[in-house]
Amino acid sequence: MKKLFKFIGILLLLIIAAITIYYFVNNEALPKGKKGEEAEILANKMFDALNHEAYENTEILKWSFRNEHFYTWDKQNDIVHVSWAQYKVTLHTKHPEKSEVYIDGKLSENEEIIKKAQAYFNNDSFWLIAPYKIFDPGTERSIVNYNNKEALLITYTSGGSTPGDSYLWILDENYLPTSFKMWTSIIPIGGISATWSDLKDTKSGIKLPTKHKLSLFGLEIKMGNVRAYNEKADVLADIVLKAIKHENYKNTRFIEWSFAGKRSFKWDKEKHIVDVSWDSIRVNLHPEEKEKSTVYYNDKKQEIADTKIIKRAWDIFNNDSFWLVAPHKLYDYGTIRSIKKVDNKEALLVKYTTGGTTPGDSYLWFFDENFIPTSYKMYVPSMKMEGVSATWQDWITTESGTLLPTNHTFSGGRNLSMGTVKAYN
Repeated sequence: MKKLFKFIGILLLLIIAAITIYYFVNNEALPKGKKGEEAEILANKMFDALNHEAYENTEILKWSFRNEHFYTWDKQNDIVHVSWAQYKVTLHTKHPEKSEVYIDGKLSENEEIIKKAQAYFNNDSFWLIAPYKIFDPGTERSIVNYNNKEALLITYTSGGSTPGDSYLWILDENYLPTSFKMWTSIIPIGGISATWSDLKDTKSGIKLPTKHKLSLFGLEIKMGNVRAYNEKADVLADIVLKAIKHENYKNTRFIEWSFAGKRSFKWDKEKHIVDVSWDSIRVNLHPEEKEKSTVYYNDKKQEIADTKIIKRAWDIFNNDSFWLVAPHKLYDYGTIRSIKKVDNKEALLVKYTTGGTTPGDSYLWFFDENFIPTSYKMYVPSMKMEGVSATWQDWITTESGTLLPTNHTFSGGRNLSMGTVKAYN
């Protein structure tokens, strides 16, 4: 028996020695950062790279934490459905007194479970959306020179479950976070790192991590089937498309119109070939295979098509068709839909992340009582448009049965006519 106790004692000493050595080898002091304008500029670059606007507009987030805690977060209403083991909690994050607890499916008054759900949510959501919290109340931002590159140190002076924690965000050349280092009260070793990679593109337009790898003993934290989407925005978009007879638009073969009396179009939508005409030029444009396009001067075909003219026709078509069919493009590839409240009414914000001539543009749509678009505000950085408004008016029901506008009026009173609009099969 004495030999057993001696063996256990030696084993404990070895474990303590190993932990001590590991601590002194791996423990890092909290770096000293510089607060002020440079740190704020770096933080804003990171915030912009993360598409924080899409995060602010995100309605629902779903994930799990190490396959133990499961979440559905209605972010706009500050309600989280948390489940683990035999417990389910409807957590009202801003009004905990409204929270409900279910144990084995039965309603309970157990307030300790509510506190535990709140603690779980504080921790587990941080591993999902921490980069979006760098401007939370009670945060301090500092700039740190880390491996000869700028890194962002965030210290939480209040809020959450463990105020006082600090995180050093390591950024790539585009200011997106790739990893962070931690100095927290629950981990005694300072400077433990974790990846912020394995990102998933979500429907709401934000990138969220699906797992993290820690430098501490190679631990891995899995975030489950991560999702983020805007359910109400999609419902509103569906109602709008129904109102403007989008199904008929999809089945329309030909569309004809003009733009401000300067350019005219005949679009074979089924084959996606467009006749674009202006001045003495006509281009038979193949938007997806531009090398097949042909150019005519005074109705005489060029033997070798001028690529600059083709590019000009492509740009014209992208711009001028948008003024005709933009409401039908709410679900185009690369679009992000979200709801904005304007004067206590719901408007639909649509951002185009890819495609067209100027990806990154946003449009805030307003509707009448029948959900027909009446106007929008344009946010086009390349043209320095910040909320420029235009009407969508004088809608007609075309021969093919879809609805298309024939006029627009800008806030300054200028009119933009789409000419004689036709859509038929």
